Amino acid sequence: MSFASPIFLVTLAIVPLTLIYLYVQQRRKARYAIAFTNLDVLASVVKEHRSWRRWVPVALLLLALATAATAVARPRAHLTVPEQNATIVLVVDVSGSMRANDVKPSRLDAAVAAMQTFVSKVPKQVKIGLVAFSSTAEVLTTPTTDRETVLNGLSYLSPEAGTALGDGLMAGARLAVRSLAAAGVHHEAGRFLPAALVLESDGAQNRGTLTPQQAANFARENGVRIYGVALGTPNGKVEFGFGLYQNAIPVPPDPATVNEVSKITGGQSYTAQTANKVIDVYKTLGSSIGRRTELREITSWFAIATAVFLIAAVAFSRLWSAPLP
Repeated sequence: MSFASPIFLVTLAIVPLTLIYLYVQQRRKARYAIAFTNLDVLASVVKEHRSWRRWVPVALLLLALATAATAVARPRAHLTVPEQNATIVLVVDVSGSMRANDVKPSRLDAAVAAMQTFVSKVPKQVKIGLVAFSSTAEVLTTPTTDRETVLNGLSYLSPEAGTALGDGLMAGARLAVRSLAAAGVHHEAGRFLPAALVLESDGAQNRGTLTPQQAANFARENGVRIYGVALGTPNGKVEFGFGLYQNAIPVPPDPATVNEVSKITGGQSYTAQTANKVIDVYKTLGSSIGRRTELREITSWFAIATAVFLIAAVAFSRLWSAPLP
């Protein structure tokens, strides 16, 4: 925390000065002696005098003075706030390998559940789009703040065929750039757009016309970061057929490529081998993407605290008949 007018912090001296004043007042002998002939009455007076309750209003008053003095110095703090015009595009692998059940109940089901959690974590004003890719890429939902539309798009996902990872990333990056351009937001050299792709992929590319690296370079040149999640275990496989004709195809994930495209764009990558890990990753992404840190003045917070402490001091003073200084 910092202060716009730190010189006014000298007003905090009122707190120790008030304490000194109270101490002196307590040590001062009474001007007039009072005789008590009844020892029971004297005991009750002494007990009331030493009660901790009489100090509660004083403590609250001192807190009010401290927060008021701090407010005068105009405190500032770095706060996490939603980005203006923030746009996130979910780029989801729906290749045939997503049928694998090494991540329960299946890779795709686990991914969809995690992305639903992600959608609920992202600030409401952030637009979310959805791109699915298998042998080709398809835009299922253009960026929108309507969460039901995005959730409906996720519910229709199903495993298909190959993995055109590069085409999927390119479709997502172009979608994000177009959406922001329509809102009047354009890329400036040396700065990121308020946009990100959240990639979920479980396998190496085996289809498509663009490489993942080509798509990542396009995203970087346009200020779009990629956050990648490599889903699945090294021993994952897709089983098909039955009885004597049952067979299995190994479908290990490709975390190296996911990490590479994320690194190229200035994003981050994650690996997830269990359903719980997938959800944890998307929770982390949901609470960070679409937000930025900003230095803001928080004088009003201290002003409110001052009012609360002062009201409480007066209330307890009257409730317990404990006079304020």
